Amino acid sequence: MNKKFMIMIIIAIALALGATKIADNWLKSQVMTDTPKEEHVVIAAIDIPFGIKIEPKHVSLIAWPADSMPKNSFNTTESVIGKVTKSTIYAGDLITDKRVAKHLGGSTLSALITKNYRAISVRVNDVVGVSGFILPGNYVDVLSTRMLRNNSSGPRAKIKTLLENIKVLAVDQEAATDKEKPAIVRAVTLELLPQQAEVLVKALVEGKIQLTLRNPLDEEVIVADPVVKIDKPVIQKKVRRRRYIPPAILVLPWHEDKKVRCTGNIC
Repeated sequence: MNKKFMIMIIIAIALALGATKIADNWLKSQVMTDTPKEEHVVIAAIDIPFGIKIEPKHVSLIAWPADSMPKNSFNTTESVIGKVTKSTIYAGDLITDKRVAKHLGGSTLSALITKNYRAISVRVNDVVGVSGFILPGNYVDVLSTRMLRNNSSGPRAKIKTLLENIKVLAVDQEAATDKEKPAIVRAVTLELLPQQAEVLVKALVEGKIQLTLRNPLDEEVIVADPVVKIDKPVIQKKVRRRRYIPPAILVLPWHEDKKVRCTGNIC
C-alpha cells in the first residue's frame, strides 16, 4: 500500500474524530444552556386552616425555575415551621410571607393581628351572630341601632352602617376552625383600627349592634345613613266637651220708667 495514501487516511480519521468531539461538546453546552437552573420553594402538603401553627407535616418542597421564583416565597421548610397561618392555605399552594405571621409567644391570636390594628370582642347571640355562620377569617359589616325620642312624630330608630369589611379573628375562644356547620357563639372578636374600636364601643353604649356577613369577594363599600321610622298606633285622646250654658236673663223689679234686662253679666 502506498505510504502517502496511508498518511492521508490517518489524517482523515483524526479530523473526523476531532469534528465529532467538537460537535459533541457543542451539543452538551447547548443542552446545559437550555436547561434552566432550579431552586426549591415551600408549598402546603395538606390543607392548613386559618390560625394554625405550621408543623413539619404541613409543608413540603418542590423544584421551581430559578429565574421565576415567586416573590416573598420560602426555600426551606425550617423557615416557615412555627409560623401562624393568616388565612386558609390549601394543599399545593405556595406559602409566602404575606400568608403567614411570626409567632413571638403568647396566644396564637396575638400573632394574627395586623400591625397597627387591635382585637376587640363583642357579645353576640344567635341573631347578632348571623345564626352561627360567622367563622374566623370571614368579613362582616357592623350596623348600629339607636332609638330617637321625638314627641311630635313618635319614636324612631336610627340605623347606620358603622364599619364595613371587618375581619373576624375569632369566635368564642377559637381563632381557628375547619368546621363548616354553623354553631351558636357568645362572642366574636374583630380586627379594628383604634379609631374604629372607639366607634364600636360608643355604639354599644348608646344602643345595639348587628353583624352582617359579607361575601369574601365583595370589597365594595356602600355608604348609607337611613333613618327608619317605627309606626306607632294612633291613640285617640278623649276630648272633654263643655256643656252649653245659654245666656241668663235676669228680670229686675219694675221701675217707674223702664224695665232693665241683663244678659250674662252685662246690664
